[in-house]
Amino acid sequence: GNQSNATVGASSGWCQGLDIPNELFLVLGLVSLVENLLVVAAILKNRNPHSPTYYFICCLAVSDMLVSISNLAEMLLMLLLEHGVLVMRPSIIRHMDSVIDMLICSSVMSSLSFPGVIAVDRYITIFYALRYHSIMTLQRAVVTMVSIWLASTVSSTVLITYYSSNTILLCIIGFFLFMLVLMLVLYIHMFTLARHHLHSISSQQKPPTTHRGGSLKGAITLTILLGVFFICWGPFFFHLILIVTCPTNPFCICFFSYFNLFLILIICNSVIDPLIYAFRSQELRRTLREVVTC
Repeated sequence: GNQSNATVGASSGWCQGLDIPNELFLVLGLVSLVENLLVVAAILKNRNPHSPTYYFICCLAVSDMLVSISNLAEMLLMLLLEHGVLVMRPSIIRHMDSVIDMLICSSVMSSLSFPGVIAVDRYITIFYALRYHSIMTLQRAVVTMVSIWLASTVSSTVLITYYSSNTILLCIIGFFLFMLVLMLVLYIHMFTLARHHLHSISSQQKPPTTHRGGSLKGAITLTILLGVFFICWGPFFFHLILIVTCPTNPFCICFFSYFNLFLILIICNSVIDPLIYAFRSQELRRTLREVVTC
């Protein structure tokens, strides 16, 4: 009896979740908004011929920017209503909430899609370098981007309309797993090729440090890409899995109480994405300095 009481007490304490201040949502949202605005400005300002890779990175920045804007809009609306600064009829509030939720879902789906598209683009760059411009033409890149935005808009509309359907949630979970596996397979294959290439060079020129250093750098890059993607998105989609599998289980209900933490991680992903995909490019960093210094 004492052991069960202790277990209940511990679980009830764990079920209280985390009290995340609204200011943290606002700060992270503003940082993400500024970062991604700089990425878009740097890509638009770049005078060199735009490759499809830069267009995909720009779309990812726009998606992350929409994540920040939608979360900021929702948070500001809640704060204004709570403090009585803004007074609206309940029907208007529900309508605005639905619009913001659709914007959030659409930006989330596109933010999930474009990292996978960037992985495919890099894969083609490495394995089909001579045929890259014939495979990834500007027309195909535009069709890919438009298709992703249309699919994200349609899927978000369906999700908000039928949010209580487990089938819809399973489709979203399946989409996340597909993107995770796609990125994992492509990046591991690219890393394996790079490691084999370095091994061939080191066996001819006898510089063992080059092989170890290049392999270590590739492993670190791979770990950062996949680790950030999984850490930032994994808890949210595990939350969806629990909604489908055990919505009334006490431990699942406890996990649900940390939903705000999962939202913080998604916003953090929007903050980290520019550091991974855009600011690591020397050309974009040079253009970014020009943008910042006017």
